[in-house]
Amino acid sequence: MPNFQTEPLFQLIKSLTKSEKRNFKLYANRIGGKEEMKFIKLFDALDKMSAYNEQVILKKVPVIKRTQLSNLKAHLYKQLLTSLRLNHLQHNSDIQVREQIDHAKVLYNKGLYKQSLKLLDKTKELAKNTERNILCLEIIEFEKLIESQYITRSIGSRADELTDEADAIFKNIDRANAFSNLSLRLYGLYIKVGHARNEKDYYMVKEFFDTNVPDYRLEELTFSEKLYLYQAFVWYNHIVQDFLKCYKYAQKWVDLFNEKPEMLENEPFMYIKGVHNLLGTLFNLNYYNRFNEMMEAFQDYGRKVEAGLNENEKVAFFLYYYVNKINRHFMEGTFSEGLVLVSEIEDRIAEYNTKIDRHRVLVFYYKIASLYFGSGDSRMAVKYLNKIINLNVGLREDIHCFARILSLIAHYELGNDDLLEYQVKSVYRFIAKMEDLHQVQKEIFQFLKRLPKIYPEDLKKEFVKLKGRLQTHSKNPYEQRPFLYLDIISWLESKISNRPVQEIVQEKFNSRRH
Repeated sequence: MPNFQTEPLFQLIKSLTKSEKRNFKLYANRIGGKEEMKFIKLFDALDKMSAYNEQVILKKVPVIKRTQLSNLKAHLYKQLLTSLRLNHLQHNSDIQVREQIDHAKVLYNKGLYKQSLKLLDKTKELAKNTERNILCLEIIEFEKLIESQYITRSIGSRADELTDEADAIFKNIDRANAFSNLSLRLYGLYIKVGHARNEKDYYMVKEFFDTNVPDYRLEELTFSEKLYLYQAFVWYNHIVQDFLKCYKYAQKWVDLFNEKPEMLENEPFMYIKGVHNLLGTLFNLNYYNRFNEMMEAFQDYGRKVEAGLNENEKVAFFLYYYVNKINRHFMEGTFSEGLVLVSEIEDRIAEYNTKIDRHRVLVFYYKIASLYFGSGDSRMAVKYLNKIINLNVGLREDIHCFARILSLIAHYELGNDDLLEYQVKSVYRFIAKMEDLHQVQKEIFQFLKRLPKIYPEDLKKEFVKLKGRLQTHSKNPYEQRPFLYLDIISWLESKISNRPVQEIVQEKFNSRRH
């Protein structure tokens, strides 16, 4: 029997807001009819159910026969989409453009060619202003069809005009497509392997980028082309860990929207994503003041537009805002204060369960585990690290590796000596499969492997030695990545000085600000 995960109609109904449900009822009552009354009853039954069950539906709505249910479900699904389309029409320029193209098609079919062309011309301006280039090309092709069949104006000059327009739009689409393809493939590479691990990785990524980025003159690019170009540069520089250049292009990404605020209304998702990438780069660079300014601006933006965001945009804002709220606590060393976010995050993850991919959940678990570890609660840190270790999704090998290393440290802090030997073997099996392991990871693992055998009176001396070796590695640009995931230096300093990690990080934060 279909369930919540596999029944599309049930999923769609459960995704509706109160406003969307109310508008659907108004729409359904307007169209009337006997069959419509049946699908409204079906809608009401599904809306009240917590889990999809066809037996319950047939019992609660006896007017619906079993043989009718499949067709009624399909009909209800179609009517819901129609209602939602009308409901979202005023907020989506692309839906508006498509509707006007449909209207022009109706006029064309009625033989009202001049009216059709007039509407297409007006619609084309909307498509151009909002850079809906594919729709713009569709409009031009429709205009060409009408002009080629019916003499409505000076066909000679009009033919040149339309073909020039089509060539220009096609060029924009082709270039934007090349930039967006490059950006997507770089993102896919990052999700799979994370940052460049060595010179070989660096030159492989550089060659890939240089080979695939098309020739361009910045002053000739449209908003969309610049957006995808800056996105590609952000991912490229993030992967090769050139965070200063990453900051430069992330800022350009956000500035695009500041320079053309009308696009902010049409592309809020891309703006939210751009701000997140800018904040992530500021976090990596440890530029706290600028980070804090952007966080305040991001929060203000969220308050202003929350009611107007669609579900995708709301989910994106939640993901990116809360990740960066945690990052701010990492920068400040206020780990204990950051724990108040955990219940909020878990509630939202549950609420958006079907809309958040497991990679995002994995990132949250690691950050939550780090919050608990930094606050001194190693037991809760292990709980969240185990969620990562047991979540075998084939993604982010780097996070899985550091989750295991942090778990070893947390077990040591808990005094679980009996578990350490088993944990060490488990971690060893995992990292043995990894290619090009960082020297930092090797140093940490080898130290943790020896840790249970070190005499208590020798511990401080060994901590000092490891700290020295890691600080040497930290000067290597290809060894930066491990320190982004695990502040092992602060942990070592806490063991050496016998003080909480939180206190060490706060002390560093305060010294940087003075």
